[in-house]
Amino acid sequence: MTEPWSGQDIKKCSGCGIRLQSTAQGEPGYLPDKAWEREPVICQRCFRIKNYNEASSVAVDQDEFLRLLGQIGGKNALVIHIVDLFDFEGSLISGLQRFVGNNPVILAVNKTDLLPKVTNWNKVLNWVQKSCKEHGLRTVDIVLCSAKKNQGFDRLLESVAARRGDRDVYVVGATNVGKSTLINRLIRDYSDLDQELTTSRYPGTTLDMVNIPLDDGKFIIDTPGIVYPWRYSELVSREDLGAIMPENPLKPMVYQLNEGQTLFFGGLGRFDFVQGEHQSFTCFVSGRLKIHRTKLERADELFEEHAGELLSPPTRERLAEMPEWTRHELRIPKGSRLDVFMSGLGWVKVNSDQGALVAVHVPRGVKVLLRPSLI
Repeated sequence: MTEPWSGQDIKKCSGCGIRLQSTAQGEPGYLPDKAWEREPVICQRCFRIKNYNEASSVAVDQDEFLRLLGQIGGKNALVIHIVDLFDFEGSLISGLQRFVGNNPVILAVNKTDLLPKVTNWNKVLNWVQKSCKEHGLRTVDIVLCSAKKNQGFDRLLESVAARRGDRDVYVVGATNVGKSTLINRLIRDYSDLDQELTTSRYPGTTLDMVNIPLDDGKFIIDTPGIVYPWRYSELVSREDLGAIMPENPLKPMVYQLNEGQTLFFGGLGRFDFVQGEHQSFTCFVSGRLKIHRTKLERADELFEEHAGELLSPPTRERLAEMPEWTRHELRIPKGSRLDVFMSGLGWVKVNSDQGALVAVHVPRGVKVLLRPSLI
């Protein structure tokens, strides 16, 4: 499929100024074939804002996103940084502080509905505060919320109202963190958009930033979602994405392991208990991802024979399209309570404080780290 232009006749969106294209629906400037003859011609995202008071999510790569972020520091802005609690370290924008300058940042921690109902939320909030400090991110407020359950959004809107003043509101976040849901709620609560809105009311001044007018003359600036390649959500196929991204509250799975035992997470990852006393490990992964236990000495053979079948998703065909696995060896110090975190897949909580040596096998590039236990 090709775009209906040639030579110098390159069409751009009348709403946000992005170059239009019809080949990739999830990327900036997408316009369906049947819409090319509209006047004025606008991309699908601007069309949805104009006609449905609703923003949709698009994504750009890191370099382009950082270029866009670099403009915020010189603005009078309130920044809402939305992250995914299930993939906190994977979705947090590293180095955000140096881009936003002295502008205040509200951290919206989405997908709280995925944690068990018995979760101690004060502990989670303290955990997030410490994590922000470790990453050098200064926040004026942290709001735990769930876009799916519409929980915490009133609290977030109150925080925005208290701190916005005469500022524009920039919303930033990685892909698949719920940014468009937040944008749409802000539109409903703060904007005077209606069915008669013309595209000239929200001219995006920068590539793929959409300026959504507020009733006081200021704007919500919808930035594209940043694509972080170290997250499983950016590596797996669309068919497998539903298996790794949980929709319902996580049901922690506890395994009593002896030294030399392995857990497979479908065919997407592997956790080895290499060395240590008998102890328990709790897995926090999507309920649609089956966990298989085996002996470490048989793990390579099992994967070779059953990847894409017993160990699935993905299928053998889709597994062949993913990067080869890399082994990460991690030592759990005695006296510590840590999670083994795999970006976008979940985490394994080490329940004992007697220490252990573990190894994680994930596709090359996936972020793996040790962190203080979330819950």
